[in-house]
Amino acid sequence: MCNYLDVLRAACRLASRFRRDERGSYLIITALMAPVLIGFVGLAADYGLWTQKQRAMQNAADSGATSAALAFATGNTNTATQGKAVASSYGFVDGTNNVSVTVNRPPASGSYTSNSSAVEVIISGDRTPYFSTIFSSSTGTMSARAVGLGSSNGTGCVLALDTMADGADTETGNTAVNLNGCSLYDNSTSSTALRIVGAATLSAKSVNVVGGISGTSAITTTDGVLTGQAAAADPYAGISMPSASGTTNTSCCSDGTYSPGIYKGGMTLTGHTNVTLNPGTYYLQGNLDVAGGSTISGTGVTLVFTSSNGSTYAGATINGGANVTLTAPTSGTFAGVAMFGDRSMDQGHTFKFNGGSTQNITGAIYIPKGNVEYAGGSTSNTTNKCTQLVADTITFKGNANFNNTCTGVGTSTISTVTASLVE
Repeated sequence: MCNYLDVLRAACRLASRFRRDERGSYLIITALMAPVLIGFVGLAADYGLWTQKQRAMQNAADSGATSAALAFATGNTNTATQGKAVASSYGFVDGTNNVSVTVNRPPASGSYTSNSSAVEVIISGDRTPYFSTIFSSSTGTMSARAVGLGSSNGTGCVLALDTMADGADTETGNTAVNLNGCSLYDNSTSSTALRIVGAATLSAKSVNVVGGISGTSAITTTDGVLTGQAAAADPYAGISMPSASGTTNTSCCSDGTYSPGIYKGGMTLTGHTNVTLNPGTYYLQGNLDVAGGSTISGTGVTLVFTSSNGSTYAGATINGGANVTLTAPTSGTFAGVAMFGDRSMDQGHTFKFNGGSTQNITGAIYIPKGNVEYAGGSTSNTTNKCTQLVADTITFKGNANFNNTCTGVGTSTISTVTASLVE
């Protein structure tokens, strides 16, 4: 028979045990904490995305700063365009999607504010929360900053541009090539990019070769003989070949003074002819030949070796006994360039500048497609303080002297250019 008192007592004990049992509270606590836990997971995901974006932004700033600094060191003053273009390649386009790219030269802050060669790139953009909006839905900002600094020693006076050939030779005999206070650069990757043959010697501030050298013992320098170097930039690559203009002349030259224009037959001076050139640009569509004790001189002059038909290009031959004194213009299209070779001519076109000590050219001889043979120049002549030779390949056939005191001449610097991050 059921004892109601016992049943009641049992029911009370069960009720008391249920009241004391806390196992179900975990479900309640979990339910209350779930949004917070989800928020932390979202915050971790957003932090990963922000870190990735910050790293990409810093890489873009680093690359933009070094690229702009390198461009400035090679003569490009439009550093803002260069820096922003590099940042854009990383996906950070100035003025798009709330991205800002600022380029300052010199930097607006830091340790290089007084250095006009230093370039600062600052990139900023949104830091948008995607998964952590439970904590905050507001958009923050992130930024990256870098400063690049380019360097160029600018001491070059001879540059062989060809990247494959034996780029520069000093021929056998007692040939002595003296680069007074300036350097030789050779862009050839050949193991014999620079060759010193026989009893020839080369003296320079430094010798910088991409490939190798044969005859190192015949080289004397103050700053070293360096192989495996970076290629030197073409210092006159920015000069575009203009269309020939001016009065057309069919023949030249007898004694007298001549004016700029087009010389369809080139210029031929023999038999002690004496020619003076007025300042300006002379477009030679035929060869320049100076021999037999003839004299050609001019200040503010550029001789352009080009073609009348696009297939036959002018060359040059200056022989011993010729008297050549030419000075490049200091401004304008051909600033600093005394002789300019059309880039459309066939590679290896021959130019012979063998005027000896009476060959004095102030400015650059720039024949980027030419095979230039050279001998001459005088260190004692005070008008010959600045001579540059830039050609596809160069062969020194006799004694040659170069100086690099080019302030005010208008020439561009010849050097390898580097850029590094400094901040």
